[in-house]
Amino acid sequence: MTDVARVAVVDDDRAIRWVLERALAQPDLEVECIERADTALERLLADPPDVLVTDIRMPGIDGLDLMARVREAHPELPVIVMTAHSDLDSAVASYQGGAFEYLPKPFDVDEALALVRRARTPERRRPVERARGAGRRDHRRGAGHAGGVRAIGRPRTRISRY
Repeated sequence: MTDVARVAVVDDDRAIRWVLERALAQPDLEVECIERADTALERLLADPPDVLVTDIRMPGIDGLDLMARVREAHPELPVIVMTAHSDLDSAVASYQGGAFEYLPKPFDVDEALALVRRARTPERRRPVERARGAGRRDHRRGAGHAGGVRAIGRPRTRISRY
């Protein structure tokens, strides 16, 4: 792992991109924000970041399709899926598609930063990520797990702090 992790944020909402760009502006992170998944796809396939953060609902290619296409070429790439339309179906679809974590909007910017940092560290990934190679799915909640489906509807510090 290099000292600086490259993070790609793909979201059609300019305010979310702005907030994440500032929140993730850390000495150990380099952030690139992209407005559309279809624009991001070729770039992500050719030169994948260390962590991908994507919204689900966007015009053109949605975030789940983006995740599937990028992870097909780069299966170890951790993807954090975020959505303002938080429901059980989207959370399950995200995890079934291989998401590292599911982050409902509005989210706590400190939690988003912590998730990105954890995603870039292979030994801190969710147990299900490590178990995939063994051909089994481990649904236990590891110490590093931020809550996943349990987070739906949980009160959070609003992103308006930035």
